Amino acid sequence: MAVPALASVAVGDELPPKTIHIERATLVQYAGASLDRNRIHWDERFAKGVGLPDVIAHGMFTMGSAVTVVTEWVGDAGRVTSYSTRFTKPVVVPYDGGADVVVSGVVTRLDPESHAATVELTARCGEDKVLGRALAVVRLD
Repeated sequence: MAVPALASVAVGDELPPKTIHIERATLVQYAGASLDRNRIHWDERFAKGVGLPDVIAHGMFTMGSAVTVVTEWVGDAGRVTSYSTRFTKPVVVPYDGGADVVVSGVVTRLDPESHAATVELTARCGEDKVLGRALAVVRLD
């Protein structure tokens, strides 16, 4: 995939949306890779015991998965120069069926001097907005 040219991008352009399916096995794999083995991410009884509705996805997994909308659009993860977000709701991952996070993005700012675009992401799981003020800045050609 070719990196978009700055001249071909406009404020308001929408990136192709992406659905990220998350299952319990995904969380166990992420726990092993990230070394974040907090039981709220894989032990249903424990998660409910501490007041959660069920097992929840790792925040960093959700954040990292969401930015793939941008990296797929720009064609190179190395072009992301900054990325930040707030976690607004947990992604609850039931045993049966898992959970889907739907991520979309829109270009909100262009900087011709640095050849950069700012993309605001929206990530929802069901009716819940799970990330707030999710902004990625990417270098374009």
